[in-house]
Amino acid sequence: MKNKTFHIISLGCAKNTVDADSMATLLSRARYQLVPNPKQAHLIIINTCGFINIAKDESYSTLEKFASRKKSGQVLIATGCLTQRYGGEVQQKIRGVDAILGTRNWMDIVELADSLCEDKTHTCATKINITDAFGECGIPRFSIQGASAYLKIADGCSRACAFCAIPSIKGPAVSHPMESILAEAKQLQECGIREIILIAQNSTDYGYDLGMRNGLANLLTEMTKTIPNVDWLRIMYAYPGFVTDELIEVMATHKQIVPYLDMPLQHAHPDVLRRMHRPANIDWVYKTLDKMRNSIPNLALRSTFIVGYPDESEREFQTLLDFIDEIRFDKLGAFKFSFEAGTPSEALGDTIPEDIKEDRTKLLMEKQQKISLAHNKEFIGKQLDVLVEGMGDGISIGRSYRDAPEVDGLVLIKSVVPVGEIISVRITEAMAYDMSGVVDCQRQ
Repeated sequence: MKNKTFHIISLGCAKNTVDADSMATLLSRARYQLVPNPKQAHLIIINTCGFINIAKDESYSTLEKFASRKKSGQVLIATGCLTQRYGGEVQQKIRGVDAILGTRNWMDIVELADSLCEDKTHTCATKINITDAFGECGIPRFSIQGASAYLKIADGCSRACAFCAIPSIKGPAVSHPMESILAEAKQLQECGIREIILIAQNSTDYGYDLGMRNGLANLLTEMTKTIPNVDWLRIMYAYPGFVTDELIEVMATHKQIVPYLDMPLQHAHPDVLRRMHRPANIDWVYKTLDKMRNSIPNLALRSTFIVGYPDESEREFQTLLDFIDEIRFDKLGAFKFSFEAGTPSEALGDTIPEDIKEDRTKLLMEKQQKISLAHNKEFIGKQLDVLVEGMGDGISIGRSYRDAPEVDGLVLIKSVVPVGEIISVRITEAMAYDMSGVVDCQRQ
C-alpha cells in the first residue's frame, strides 16, 4: 500500500485525547506515518465529541470542513462519541465521510485503515459496537502533554444521570486493570513526566466492576510506591457520595497526590438533583467537604454546575447561588442545560428560556469570580510550586497544584524558566483566575 500517512484531530475532552493518541500509536506501529499537515495525509481522522449540542456542532463543522477540502484519493474517517451516537446521521449529513468508527472500536483503526487503503469503491465502512474499552492490543492508555500526561483508568459510565448521554455512547464502566495502569505510569515516569492526571468518566467508581472496594484509594497507594519520581498525581471527576474516608486519608498522607479534587456536583437543590437522578444528600456534601478541608491542608476544590435544568425555579437557582457563596469553591465551571434527545431528561423538555439560562449563568460566574479572586489574593506573598509549560517575551507560564490543565488558571512568571521545570514562585499579583509572581534567586 502506498502513501500510508495519516493526520488525526481530536475534539472534546481529555478522555477523547487519550483515545486519539492510542489510535495514532496503533497506526504508527503498523508503519503508518503521522504527518502534521492534513493536506499531506492519505488518511484524515476526526475523533469527534457528541456530548452536548455545542460539541456536536463543532464536530459536524470540522467534518464538513475536511470533507469539502478532501483531495482526490484522500480518505476521511469519523471516530468517537458523535459517530457512536449518531453514526447514521453522520453518513447522511457528511457525504465525504469514508468510514465511521465507534468509541469502543478505536483498537480496530489499523484494520479499518488497511481496508480503506485497498478499497477503491469508497463505500462508507461502519463499525460501532460496545466492546472492551481497553482491548488486548497492548497500547498504553495515556496522552502526553508536555511535562504532564493524562492516564485513563476507566471508560464508560454506569451511572444514570438524567441529562447525560455518556452511558449510551460509551457503555457501562470498564476499569483498566491495576497492573496495566501501574505499568503505564512507570513508562511515564521513565519519560520524565512530572504530573500524571488520572481521568475517567467517574474516577471514584474505579475498580467496582473488578470487585474492588475503595479501588481509587488502593490504586493511588500503589502508584505512590511504583512511581516515586513523578512529582504530582492529580484526580479528576470524583462522583459525589463516593469520596470515601479511605480516599481522603490517602490524599492527606501522600505528598505526591496534589491537594486538589474535581467533584462535579451539578446542583445544590435536592429537588433539582432528584430530577437529574443525581445524589441529593446535600448534608453529605457539607460534611465531606468539611472533612476534606480539615484533613488535607491547602485543599483546592473544583466543581461544575448545570444552570437552567428543566423546571429550575428562581428559588432553586437561589439555593445554588447561596450554596456557592457558602462553600466557596476554589475553581468552578457552569454550563447551560443542553437538551439531549434520548436521555432520561428528554421527557422533562427544555422549559427554561435561553435568555434566563444566560442570565443565571452570568450571575453564577460573577459570584464565583469574586470568590476565586479572594482565594487567589490569599496567596500573595506566599511561595507556590509551579510546573512551567511555556515561555516567551521574557516571561514563563505554568500551573500550580491548584490548576488542572485546560480548565483552570495559570501562573505568569516574570522571568524565563525552562519548560518542564517545577519551580518555587513567590506570588505578587492575583486576578480572578490567574496569578503572577517572581522567582527569588536566593531560594533556588
